[in-house]
Amino acid sequence: MKKITAILFVIFGLPGLAVAAGDPQAGQTKAVVCGACHGADGNSVAPAWPKLAGQNATYLFKQMRDIKTGARTVAVMTGLLAASSDQDMQDMAAYFASKNRSAGSADAALVAQGESLYRAGNKDSGIAACTACHGPDGQGNEAAGFPSLSGQHAEYIAIQLRAFRSEARANDGDNRMMRMEAFKLNDNEIKAVSSYVSGLH
Repeated sequence: MKKITAILFVIFGLPGLAVAAGDPQAGQTKAVVCGACHGADGNSVAPAWPKLAGQNATYLFKQMRDIKTGARTVAVMTGLLAASSDQDMQDMAAYFASKNRSAGSADAALVAQGESLYRAGNKDSGIAACTACHGPDGQGNEAAGFPSLSGQHAEYIAIQLRAFRSEARANDGDNRMMRMEAFKLNDNEIKAVSSYVSGLH
C-alpha cells in the first residue's frame, strides 16, 4: 500500500497528503463551530455548503490546511482555522470521516447524461471518466487524497467544478488535474454529472 501511495504522489503531484491518525472524539469537540454550516454530524442542509460526513480524512485534512494557508480561498471560512493546529485539523477530519453521509438524489432527466460522463467521460471532448479517480461508487480514493462524491450536494459539486474551470480554485496540485478536466465541461455537462453523483449511493 505504501508503494502504491508513493507512486500516486509522483504521478499526480499530491505531496504532503500523509495524515497522522486523528482522534474522532477530540475532533467532535473541536468541530462544534463547523456545525453552524456543515451540520453537527457533517451533513449540511444548505446545498451550497458541502457535506463533510463520510468524507475521507486525508482529503478533509488537506482542504482545511489549504484553507488555513490560503492555497484554497473560501471566503466564509476566512480566519476560522487560523488557531487550529495540524493535530486539531486531523482530529476534526477523523470526526467527520467517522460519520455517515446522508443520501442525495439525482434529477431523473439528467441521469443518463450524468452517468455517461461519470462512467465513460466524453471521448469527443477528451473528458476522462470520473470513476478513474472517484471510483465506480463515488467513494473516492483516500490513499491518493481523492474525495468521496457520493451523496454530496449537486449544487456544491457544480460550484466546485465551475471554480476549477475558471481557476478560481486551484488547489488540485501541480498537475492541474481537476482544472484541466473541468475546463472541458460545459455548463450542461457540469449540471448533469453533479446531479448524477449526488444520487450515487
